[in-house]
Amino acid sequence: MAKAKHPIPEGLHTLTPHLTVKGATQAIDFYKKAFGAIEKARMAGPNGLIMHASLRIGDSAFFLNDEFPGPQGSTGPATLGGTAVILNLYVEDSDKIYNQAVAAGAKSVMPLQDQFWGDRYGQVKDPLRPHLGDLDPQGRSDSRGAGGARPPGDGEHGAALNA
Repeated sequence: MAKAKHPIPEGLHTLTPHLTVKGATQAIDFYKKAFGAIEKARMAGPNGLIMHASLRIGDSAFFLNDEFPGPQGSTGPATLGGTAVILNLYVEDSDKIYNQAVAAGAKSVMPLQDQFWGDRYGQVKDPLRPHLGDLDPQGRSDSRGAGGARPPGDGEHGAALNA
């Protein structure tokens, strides 16, 4: 097999999340309504389930597929009864996105508020995945934790999504 000209495909990052869910079509619709996701590609299998979908939120891509239980398949968090995955979504206006996610069907788990580490943060439960969160530096308090330092990865603009 020929070696790829560029090992990281254009528009992707070194680490690209790939989510498995039960109900990928509904998840895609939710991510579009809640977070403004843009669908780049969708490939359905012969059974109509989504084998692979590529989406973007802001400058970041992620992949999504329906669960395919079995020895070499993949199982989603609803079937497993939970997830250990947290995705951080940084946005300019977390209040807007948090409310948009709730309007799209997410359940508020932790109200959006200024946190002791200096960010505006909250969590919502995605209708198809067990957990999502949202944070934003706009309106953040001045508390920055021990020594006034911000946590790693805490930028001047952003918000986080826990999935």
